[in-house]
Amino acid sequence: MPDFELNGVALHLPEALAAPKIVRKLEAGQYEGFEARAARIRVRKGFRVLELGGGMGYVGSVCAAITGGANVVTVEANPDMIPVIRANFDRNGHRDATVIHGAVTGDGAEGETLEFRRGKAFWGASIAEEGAEGDIVSVPLLRISALLAEHKPNVVIMDIEGAEEHLFDAPWPGHVRFVMMEIHPARYPARVIKRIFDCMSASNLVYDPRASSGGVVSFKRIKDDA
Repeated sequence: MPDFELNGVALHLPEALAAPKIVRKLEAGQYEGFEARAARIRVRKGFRVLELGGGMGYVGSVCAAITGGANVVTVEANPDMIPVIRANFDRNGHRDATVIHGAVTGDGAEGETLEFRRGKAFWGASIAEEGAEGDIVSVPLLRISALLAEHKPNVVIMDIEGAEEHLFDAPWPGHVRFVMMEIHPARYPARVIKRIFDCMSASNLVYDPRASSGGVVSFKRIKDDA
């Protein structure tokens, strides 16, 4: 059963989930490198962090090492990854970090569950489009405004394989100081990226070049000069 260490974070990945591509990235130290870098730049002691899309729990563990596990909430839709994230948090001493099972979407979504496509590789799993086939499961539906209101994060980090398209229809609350996300241009047209930037601007959050790298785009609140 594969075990890895990235930047001082101990990670275990069950054999059934250890596809060759992800193992190569882990061995090369390239797994979620841009997201981890952004977290190290912007997360500070005492900041509350909401992570959307937990993966293996690596970036959440990076955040917890800075701000304390009690300040980290990780949301993950793939049911296969919930025990993996929990175990990796515990392995790194972050037993007080919170792990929530559910798929994050916009406030206009109806119902209490969403259809989720597991996929052959855990990092490519995503909310299922209508008519999608394959390994489809129903997962709890979590609306973005409710998550932001309940947990009042200062930092939001997300990698949710295109589902970010639905999270930027209304301005975000003032307690959010930094947002870091991986965008997925292959999953939606350019106007969606414009909507994301426009929503962040309306929320008084501007592009943050220092914490942005590649497909990971970061924003910071204008009043924060850090």
